[in-house]
Amino acid sequence: MLRNDHVAFRVRTLDGAIRFYTETLGLTLLFRETDEAHGEAFAYLELEGGNLELLESLGADMGRAAEPQPPYTPHLAIATGDLDALAKELADKGVPILNGPMTIPGKVAWLYIADPDNNVIEFVQWLEP
Repeated sequence: MLRNDHVAFRVRTLDGAIRFYTETLGLTLLFRETDEAHGEAFAYLELEGGNLELLESLGADMGRAAEPQPPYTPHLAIATGDLDALAKELADKGVPILNGPMTIPGKVAWLYIADPDNNVIEFVQWLEP
């Protein structure tokens, strides 16, 4: 049986990315390591259904990633029980919303944000008919 283990995002600075995901989004840092032999530092954050790995290339200038464009793929989708409350919380923390909230009535509502490295995150709320 296959199951999701983790999703990985490349980041410019591991410290800054960890701050965003822990302080702004509320994920829990599981651990971080530096792997000199492979020229990278990485961290895993707890995310139900498969963790999030952040990867920083040591000694390489990643530069700033291009601004995300629709259809915003690839992206990480995170489920929430209250999209409206989450949208307010993101706004209160100064996190710009790329697009949304959008809704398919009776089915699903979602919105997109980008992390500081322009990795796209979708927050999705499945609606009950």
